[in-house]
Amino acid sequence: MTKLTIKIINELGIHARPAGMIANTASRFSCDIRLVKDGMEVNAKSIMGIMTLAAGKGSAIEITAKGSDEAEAVAALADLFEKKFDED
Repeated sequence: MTKLTIKIINELGIHARPAGMIANTASRFSCDIRLVKDGMEVNAKSIMGIMTLAAGKGSAIEITAKGSDEAEAVAALADLFEKKFDED
């Protein structure tokens, strides 16, 4: 299992567009990927699940992946967060 806690740094937080980017990226991998915020855990491949996190700027999100390509999946998702979902 691979885990990484990352902080949301884009101004608008996780709204529909970033949620779609996260779900699309996560769906490219076969491993199980979860996002956790304040004890609430959702499937990273579900746009609606991601939206329910209500994750604004400054929120901490834990990315957890389990499976054959878990390290690559976590790295790809971390890259999205670090690039601020191309919102700059």
